[in-house]
Amino acid sequence: MESKIIRKKFMDFFEQKSHKIVPSAPIVVQNDPTLMFTNAGMNQFKDIFLGDRKPAAKRVADTQKCLRVSGKHNDLEEVGFDTYHHTMFEMLGNWSFGDYFKKEAIEWAWELLTKEFGLDADRMYVTVFEGDKSESLAADEESRAFWATQISEDRILNGSKKDNFWEMGDTGPCGPCSEIHIDLRSDSDRKKVSGKELVNMDHPQVVEVWNLVFIQFNRLSNGSLENLPQKHVDTGMGFERLAMAIQAKESNYDTDVFQPIIQEVAQMAGVEYGVDKQKDIAIRVIADHIRAISFTIADGQLPGNVKAGYVVRRILRRAVRYGYSFLGMNAPFLNELVPKLVSQFGDIFTELFDQKDFVQKVIKEEELTFLRTLDKGLLLIEGLIKESESVKIKGDSIFKLYDTYGFPKDLSLLILRERDLESRLSENWEKEFDTLKSEQQNRSKVASEQDAGDWIQVLESESDSEFLGYEQLEAESRIVKYRKIVEKKSTFFQLVLDKTPFYAESGGQVGDSGVFIQNGAKTVVFDTKKEHDLIVHFTKDLPKDLSMSVNSSVAKDRRSKTENNHSSTHLLHAALREVLGEHVQQRGSLVNDKILRFDFSHFAKMSEEEISRVEQIVNLRIRQNILLDERRNVPIETAKEMGAMALFGEKYGSEVRVITFDSDYSVELCGGTHVPATGKIGLLKITSESSVAAGVRRIEAVTAEAAENFVNENLQLIESVRQILKHPKDLAQSVKNLVEEKSSLTKKVERYELERLKNLTTELKDRVEVINGLNTIFYEGSFASGDAVKQIAFDLKRQIENLILVIGGNVDDKPNLTVMLSDNLVEENDLNAVDVIRSVSSHIKGGGGGQSFYATAGGKDLSGLSEAVQAAKKLLLDV
Repeated sequence: MESKIIRKKFMDFFEQKSHKIVPSAPIVVQNDPTLMFTNAGMNQFKDIFLGDRKPAAKRVADTQKCLRVSGKHNDLEEVGFDTYHHTMFEMLGNWSFGDYFKKEAIEWAWELLTKEFGLDADRMYVTVFEGDKSESLAADEESRAFWATQISEDRILNGSKKDNFWEMGDTGPCGPCSEIHIDLRSDSDRKKVSGKELVNMDHPQVVEVWNLVFIQFNRLSNGSLENLPQKHVDTGMGFERLAMAIQAKESNYDTDVFQPIIQEVAQMAGVEYGVDKQKDIAIRVIADHIRAISFTIADGQLPGNVKAGYVVRRILRRAVRYGYSFLGMNAPFLNELVPKLVSQFGDIFTELFDQKDFVQKVIKEEELTFLRTLDKGLLLIEGLIKESESVKIKGDSIFKLYDTYGFPKDLSLLILRERDLESRLSENWEKEFDTLKSEQQNRSKVASEQDAGDWIQVLESESDSEFLGYEQLEAESRIVKYRKIVEKKSTFFQLVLDKTPFYAESGGQVGDSGVFIQNGAKTVVFDTKKEHDLIVHFTKDLPKDLSMSVNSSVAKDRRSKTENNHSSTHLLHAALREVLGEHVQQRGSLVNDKILRFDFSHFAKMSEEEISRVEQIVNLRIRQNILLDERRNVPIETAKEMGAMALFGEKYGSEVRVITFDSDYSVELCGGTHVPATGKIGLLKITSESSVAAGVRRIEAVTAEAAENFVNENLQLIESVRQILKHPKDLAQSVKNLVEEKSSLTKKVERYELERLKNLTTELKDRVEVINGLNTIFYEGSFASGDAVKQIAFDLKRQIENLILVIGGNVDDKPNLTVMLSDNLVEENDLNAVDVIRSVSSHIKGGGGGQSFYATAGGKDLSGLSEAVQAAKKLLLDV
């Protein structure tokens, strides 16, 4: 049974059981501070479990894109080495929100596996929660009883809290679970050892296929459990493992989910899969990672240096590294796998099909960058090898390669091993590396540490928090719940209201600020964010009486300026597509009361003419004073027919909000706030255009008063320059003449300085004094720069044998000390320039260092320069 048919059979089965089939949520999580990526099928339904949102349907089913590479669920380092761990995987799931519970979930799971998919019941085992005394949790006898009607009791196994009590994280919805395991070993192996002994023992062919989670508790921040308002079913079945079981393969990678990519990689590398263990691992790593990389980019997360972007870059570089190290793939190759991936998954995950060209180009740019980094790292390792001819390579050097150039320690070790230089490593290098890495991680953890208290319910509310901010900026509101947050040394509160005019940060638009007023007393709201579907208000303190209503009032001027900038991003997006082409898609934005920042897909720097044309189009649309056409609760299919632009990576419901400024110009799906007509914006001025990532450009702009100020400030600057230059007829030509004149004078000065250095080098050479058979020079003088001193020192070292050179230089009225020694004096006479510098630099109130033959120091006290030179002379000559 082909994997596409397996997926369809799953969906059809649950559709017949009255489940609504819903699309996968984006793999990059929005509006959840506890998660970076979707790591389980239940993530998009978390707020339903918590009672913060009503479900659109009581029963749903889906296939969810998941990524597990950080935090509690981290499989990255195991990927490729075994047959069933992955970074990105599909999670097939069926869900009940306060509808059916254990009985139906168990019966339907068994029916689907044994009847629809034809799996052998004699190869399967199920586990049930055995209870946990430490938390006063009873054994799940209810599930055991239901299973006993489907499978023999000797195949129903007890499971510990670790295996059979499912929790998404440290806090949140949780409950007992029942896992279904399958034994895929040969009949002869099964006779030797019973499958029940291998369940949950990490055996590659006795694997968990499906987990039926019965959500009934909420884990609080203090570790205790509370009952949820309703009981829910949350099931998750690994699509790749299911395909392995149905297709009777020994590995997920042997199924048709992975084989097309695996064979493509093998062909590109000129090897045969299944012959060489190390090459097979590399091919599996690449086949897994290209999926994770492509899907995250398609969902709007670009590779970067922080947070989610760094994770994507790390996965990409791990794939490149395995291809580079074990398959000899020294040119970009990952991007060439994207078309094959699209042919496999583009029909079920259309976002991948829609963006295949963009995904491919981003991956290629990242590959090129990392391959250049690899080359730099190899040069650094060569330098380490040369430096360590007499000393061992320590852990801090290997850590620098990791921290600065992205070289994991195993890659550095591999390179040293290939050169037969593993013995150069110090005995404790790995321990030193791990200590430095741990310290770095701890610093990062402390920097982001936050202690969130539990929500305290003030008002029982049966409806979601109602947003009123499209029509009004003030409202009488009641506090539904609140919690206290401690972040480093600061403390603040988060409040949820029954209704609010405050816009929560979303879609690039910043959250509103303002005040709550109660009996004349003001509580400042400094930010508003979304957590799942909740609108959360941030305050430094709480209103005095939480049971009383508050007048919630948005900061009007800030909102108005933010709306100018938000509506401008829509006008800008349309203009960019008109000037640059239909390939332009929004890749992110920031909209506040000061600026707008708009990121978009484009693979070349915009020309001045293109920027000017875009600006002209936007300002024309502003002058036309186009009225806002805002439509709510539009069916998503109708919105698409209207030509509405959607932002990749956003999850849209069955009904959406459509913002139009001229149906022939700008139609977008958007939940933000906007101007009533474009004329209110007044003026848009683009202030910069730059690159932010491979294939992504960024425009920054200002509008309204900020745009006027920008123009006026630049006009004033131009007028100032005119006055300085005595009001020339052609200002640009006059500035150009000045620049050319300066360049010419600089070259003359450089030639003069070079000639002076040559003369000084000759003069110093003539002043050599032979002391104890050594050629010595002790000199004090003025120099244009420290580089000039260095050049003289190295020139003299090349020309004079047995040299001891000490220069006390005055560089821009600051002292500079230089010690240069011939190599033979360092080796035979046990002299060391660094020791000398460190001993005498106190005379100039400074410090320095260098190498054994050449060292320098800078300082603050020019008056001590002569003493420093004399002290160096005494140390070196012992006179």
